[in-house]
Amino acid sequence: MRCGSVRKTMSSGRRRIFSYDQYISKRSLLRRPSAIRELQPLLTIPGMISLGGGMPNKEMFPFQRITAELKDGTSIEIVTPETVDEALQYSQTPGIPRLLRHLEDIQSREHGRSSETTRICVTTGSQDALAKAFDMLLNDGDSLIIESPTYSGSLAYLEPMSCHLVGVETDQDGMIPSQLEDTLVYWDSRFPGKRKPKVLYTIPTGGNPTGATMPNNRKEEVYRICQRHDLLILEDDPYFYMQFNQSGRDSSRSTRTKSFFSMDSADGRVVRFDSLSKLLSSGIRIGFATGPAELIERLELHSQSTTLHTSGISQSLVASYFDHLESSNPGESGFYDGFIKHVNTISDFYLARRDVFLASAEKHLIGLCEWNTPSAGMFVWLKINGCENSRDLVKTKGLEAKVLFVPGESFYPCTSGPSPYVRAAYSTASYEDIDEAVRRFACLIKS
Repeated sequence: MRCGSVRKTMSSGRRRIFSYDQYISKRSLLRRPSAIRELQPLLTIPGMISLGGGMPNKEMFPFQRITAELKDGTSIEIVTPETVDEALQYSQTPGIPRLLRHLEDIQSREHGRSSETTRICVTTGSQDALAKAFDMLLNDGDSLIIESPTYSGSLAYLEPMSCHLVGVETDQDGMIPSQLEDTLVYWDSRFPGKRKPKVLYTIPTGGNPTGATMPNNRKEEVYRICQRHDLLILEDDPYFYMQFNQSGRDSSRSTRTKSFFSMDSADGRVVRFDSLSKLLSSGIRIGFATGPAELIERLELHSQSTTLHTSGISQSLVASYFDHLESSNPGESGFYDGFIKHVNTISDFYLARRDVFLASAEKHLIGLCEWNTPSAGMFVWLKINGCENSRDLVKTKGLEAKVLFVPGESFYPCTSGPSPYVRAAYSTASYEDIDEAVRRFACLIKS
């Protein structure tokens, strides 16, 4: 299967040919559909008798039902033959239809993008989708635009790929557009012999590690730069629903920053990565990638040869919870309204924790560190004044004092050298422990 050329309508009204072939890695172009996996959607055809696949007989599964109790006492049961089979048997690589229906509703209502122009694939957490996207789009020696600093988990996958990672400086509002434009315009003189990048990777909301959130006007500017230089955008956005600066507490998407995905109705240059780890459960390992069908289908080819599909039990449990939200909130927008109520509760929870951390920082770290106030997520990026390298302070002295942070160098490519920054996460420690941790950290800096 090769990605063909796709004709798109641009916002200016003119039309252009947008071919994905130039972006796909050699490895990915060699992937072919699995003969066995291709049979899976055909099993839903009424009257179909299959002697083709190697599916185990469900009569031998020892499980009869799956029950999960919510914290409000409500029970969710996977008990009908259809839903039990859905959870326990092999299923389609993109995801079980019951879950995909809800995810399509979220992407349509939140980002204004329909399943007619995009495709969704459920993955084993968004990290799984990111790794497969990097594999799909990058050859050895290719260049990739990243934020400086960026998520250490992505760096851990990218660096062994022999990629040329080019960091673009960030500030309290995320990636700086002028720095991005400058990097691309003067690429040949700055990086002679290096391939010009074709992909940009960004964490635009509550960035990990900086906590920065890119405002709408900056996103629009970055998007225009990517149009001019023909870059795809990988939008890694696990903290999107954990935004604190909402003007209202309803289900209107206008209360959150716009996504790159929402701006991309004409070009088809954005692949978006969402995660339910921060919203439902990290252990349940459910993420999903959304983007142009040609790219998502190729990502699915990778899944067909590795995981086959994401855990059916996890998918079915999430789908059943979403069904519960739908039935508990009558009306045309019932599920989405229930989902937004849920994520607003989460946002309020982390906002309170952020404020506790910042109060402790004001009490203990004034004059010792500098930081910005995050408007989403669960991280604060601290710069230690007068420090060139935070590693020893964090990994040796911090361990002795029983306080854990992550040294800043972990969020830059390994060739970047030392960093005066540390990442603090205010997500799990109690209010009292947050204050004690910050106090201990201040003592370490002073010692």
